[in-house]
Amino acid sequence: MTIRSVVITLALAGAFTAVAGAQVKIEKGPVTRTSPASGKEMFNQYCAVCHGTAGKGDGPAATALKKAPADLTQLAAKNSGKFPDVRVMRYIGGEDTVAAHGTRDMPMWGEVFHSMNRDSGVTQLRISNLTDYVKGLQGH
Repeated sequence: MTIRSVVITLALAGAFTAVAGAQVKIEKGPVTRTSPASGKEMFNQYCAVCHGTAGKGDGPAATALKKAPADLTQLAAKNSGKFPDVRVMRYIGGEDTVAAHGTRDMPMWGEVFHSMNRDSGVTQLRISNLTDYVKGLQGH
C-alpha cells in the first residue's frame, strides 16, 4: 500500500448504511489534493469523515473505528485551558502517538502531506495550518 492510498474515505453507500443502522465500511482511497494554506479545507477533506465537521468526534466513519475519534473541541479544556499546539502538530505529523489508543486508526498525515509535495516546508505549512484550524474549534 502506498502513502497515497492511506487516506480514509467513506463511500457514499456507507453514509446511507450508517443512517439505516447497518455497519459502516471504511475504504482507503487516493489522496485528494487541497490547498496547504487552508486549514479548514484540509480538515473538511481529511479529518471530518471521522472527527465530524464540527470536530466533536462524530463523523460518519466514527462508528466503524475501533476507538472513537477524539472530540477535538475539548483539547484545550483537557489541557488546563491551554491548547497543546506542539503535541497536536506532532500527532498530526505522525511523530507522536497516544499510548492509550493502542493501534492508530488515524493516518500519519505528515507522510501523506509529504507524498503530495516533497518540499518539507509545504508539509510543515499543512501541519501548522491544520493545527491552527483545530485550535480554532476549541470550546465549540
